[in-house]
Amino acid sequence: MTKKAKKKTSKEKSLKSALWDAANTLRGSAVDRTDWKGYILPLLFFKRISDVWNEETVEAAETFGDVDPTFFPEVHRFTVPDGCLWSDVRDTTSNVGTALLRAMRGIERANPDTLFRVFGTADWGNKEKFTDELLKDLIEGFSAIPLGNKAVSTDVLGDAYEYLIGKFADVTRRNKAGEFYTPRSVVRMMVEILDPREGESIYDPACGTGGMLLGAIEHVERNGGDPRTFFGKIYGQEKNLTTSSIARMNLVLHGIEDFQVAREDTLRSPAFSDASTGGLLTFDCVIANPPFSLKEWGRDVWEADPWGRVQFGLPPESYGDYAFVQHMVASMAETKSSRMAVVLPQGALFRKAAEGKIRTTLLKEDMVEAVIGLAPNLFYGTQLAGCVVVLRRKKPASRRKKVLIIDASSLFRKGRAQNFLDPEHTDQIVSWYQAFEDVEDHAKVVTMDEVKKEGWTLNISRYVLPPIGEDIPPLPEAVDAFKAALSEARAAEDHLRSVLTEGGWLS
Repeated sequence: MTKKAKKKTSKEKSLKSALWDAANTLRGSAVDRTDWKGYILPLLFFKRISDVWNEETVEAAETFGDVDPTFFPEVHRFTVPDGCLWSDVRDTTSNVGTALLRAMRGIERANPDTLFRVFGTADWGNKEKFTDELLKDLIEGFSAIPLGNKAVSTDVLGDAYEYLIGKFADVTRRNKAGEFYTPRSVVRMMVEILDPREGESIYDPACGTGGMLLGAIEHVERNGGDPRTFFGKIYGQEKNLTTSSIARMNLVLHGIEDFQVAREDTLRSPAFSDASTGGLLTFDCVIANPPFSLKEWGRDVWEADPWGRVQFGLPPESYGDYAFVQHMVASMAETKSSRMAVVLPQGALFRKAAEGKIRTTLLKEDMVEAVIGLAPNLFYGTQLAGCVVVLRRKKPASRRKKVLIIDASSLFRKGRAQNFLDPEHTDQIVSWYQAFEDVEDHAKVVTMDEVKKEGWTLNISRYVLPPIGEDIPPLPEAVDAFKAALSEARAAEDHLRSVLTEGGWLS
């Protein structure tokens, strides 16, 4: 590791620690830990905007002399009205929450095209949650952390912001953290598979905090590309107001400009349309981790869907998985290079009835390129094993009428409360996908005729059988071992009973 890289890593660790320490000011307060992200992340963003604005003002003064810097608004990326800086709130002695809210709303109104409602709906003025003393402590904690461009670069701050999102996901694991956060290892795997290129358009219809969109941009940067070629071509939609706000802050803090993240229900009211066709706007890469088996997803709207998304069939009311799939298919460009990757529960691979008909049609249309079964308990909010399904508008000639089935269920690192996909696991999965060939016990390329014989199911175990362990003994030995263990268990029970009787605990 170079000195520069070591310095960056050290600064990043220090920043992450300082930010988390500041967040912990809320510990023991009336603010539920599962709600921390809705307060801490907007506060960080507000501090960043203020610090950068102050730096820009100093630079303008150095350039233009004693001329009033307000005469040169172009030196600022964002407009900060009078009385709306971090220092203004910090100097407030009473009704701090009201001052904070006023400053945030002032910044939003002054930047309607870029920061509209970006700070979310946090109830800073609720004194039952936020006493002046608590807010002063919180603000002082963040005041000690310089967040201007000279103190911290966009990539370091962006990574620290992502770190906080991950920490909040850990905190809210039991409260559906999966609705806003996809493990970064899964994101990287999906992005490596889609392999977005410079200048392509990217869309996530269930974007959460924006991790998939950022992952695609970072993939291009890692491969020597210019992420600026994505500007104006980054689109996301998210139903939850707080989460969509966090996504927008996340992209800004990573230095991404000219993107669109809409706060709207994707299935009921898609946000992006193409005026030239009257249909949905389409994209080169579509990627998402939508909610598993969403109930009440909007079937009534889809019965007369004006966007033409019921091309392959109407999903059942109790499972919204194939509603998202069909929305994503309809959002793929007609070009031969357009592709998509979606996380689904494995039940979507073999459920019958309406979902079976949709799956069958997608297979007959030869759009399903690969199915990757993952280990259980990788995702927040569920212990179920998920899978990634890759679809292409037009497959390469060598992959037509074929589907790659990968069983990656053995690739994980076991954790105390959750399993993890490490870099070596994601590299292996991507390698299998790119090779598109049989791998004993792990991957199989099946023809459409084989899938048809299996009743159009994509149940992974129908095609890839897990290896039989070498340590499995012959049946007679196994029976003898079971009998011996049972005898030992009974002897132990008898001994425990005698000890309890002698001690007077049993009569």
